[in-house]
Amino acid sequence: MAEQQEQAAPDAMMTRIGQAVMLHHAGDREEARGRFLHLWGEIGEGGDALHRCTLAHYMADTQDDPADELAWDLRALAAAEELTGDRIAERHQSLAVRAIYPSLHLNLAADYVKLGRSEAARTHLRRARGAVGVLGDDRYGDGVRAAIGRLELRLEDTGTPAETGGPDRFGGPGGETLGPPRQRP
Repeated sequence: MAEQQEQAAPDAMMTRIGQAVMLHHAGDREEARGRFLHLWGEIGEGGDALHRCTLAHYMADTQDDPADELAWDLRALAAAEELTGDRIAERHQSLAVRAIYPSLHLNLAADYVKLGRSEAARTHLRRARGAVGVLGDDRYGDGVRAAIGRLELRLEDTGTPAETGGPDRFGGPGGETLGPPRQRP
């Protein structure tokens, strides 16, 4: 009985990460970044991989410098790769964890575009495209697939935005977002 209650209990850290995400979505980027940094200090480099993945995935969006954004997105991917079968099964989130890979790779591709590293961007874009099979036919999945398509088109052009001085991930042609939509934790 106590074991069932433990499994049903909400994950307090994920709740706190979600609260910071809501701040960011509401436009309070600095406060969100501060809370993410505080939470990162609590979790630590060796902390729960699911927490680190989720936090780093969202922390990347609060960065001003594209190199810092890339560093956080790389942390998110590394943490996702550390998730073990036991940890995934424990959370009943194996599909949810696999579904984050298209977004993680798309974020990395967009980061590399910003930094003018088109080959690295193409590599991660191929990985994102290869991982979309786990996404649902819903608004989130459609958004990620559309963002992959937009970034593919951008990379097919004569140059990447960083090379041509064009718009970045959050200001594509026509004002659309080049990166993926974010799913709430």
